[in-house]
Amino acid sequence: MSGLRYVYAICRPFDAALQAQVTGVDGAPPGQLSHHGLIAVVGTVPEQDFAEEPLRRHLEDLDWLSATARAHQAVIDALTAVTTPLPLRLATVFRDDAGVRAMMEERESSFHRTLDRLDGRVEWGVKIHAEAEAARPAQEPQKAASGRDYLRQRRQRNKAHEEMWESAEKFAHRLHGLLCENAEDARLHAPQNSALSRESGRNVLNASYLVPRSESEAFAELVEGVKGDESALRVELTGPWAAYSFAGLEADDEAADGAVGEAGL
Repeated sequence: MSGLRYVYAICRPFDAALQAQVTGVDGAPPGQLSHHGLIAVVGTVPEQDFAEEPLRRHLEDLDWLSATARAHQAVIDALTAVTTPLPLRLATVFRDDAGVRAMMEERESSFHRTLDRLDGRVEWGVKIHAEAEAARPAQEPQKAASGRDYLRQRRQRNKAHEEMWESAEKFAHRLHGLLCENAEDARLHAPQNSALSRESGRNVLNASYLVPRSESEAFAELVEGVKGDESALRVELTGPWAAYSFAGLEADDEAADGAVGEAGL
């Protein structure tokens, strides 16, 4: 079967070379396809895996999906180190270069506007997790001597939990406000489900911040500086990433007529 064109991202032309060891999905090194002052970063993938029907089956295979997502992200990370990419969704695939160019033509104005807005900026992620164990008493409570003692101890435990969650939410609110003052834009995401994310504790802040690349070090230092302020909380900083949360492409993420398949990341 013939190969299909896999599109990782859209960006402006750039001179810097990508890391030599970077390979993309299915092991193919990424290439460039130019169109009207834009570059599509593309690769070739086998039709037997990425045509519509086999792709739908693959997306239910968590091992395959995870490996494909890692390869996709490796290309985006390499691009982020040298330019400002607009990442497309995982498994955005077209039958040929003509289909890719048709998509770029259709969305040209949107791509240029977004690249102007995000040029020289990166995304940082900040999560705060509150550990439920922190609300437990240092010593095990004495065995209740009566029903009244049991109810009293239960009220105390419930109060300790409520106070801990309230404190965690206040800290998250203060930190978010501080980080917003030091970022150009911010997005609050839905709290992560600990069962799905496999992170311990309750997620009380899940946010992304748009920061000029030149100010990234100072932003990271700001977050690192508050990590020890609350012993019951775990503050996690990730990035710098391509500005996924600020690209604003979701509403305009329908591919052109030449598209074979597109799956949300």
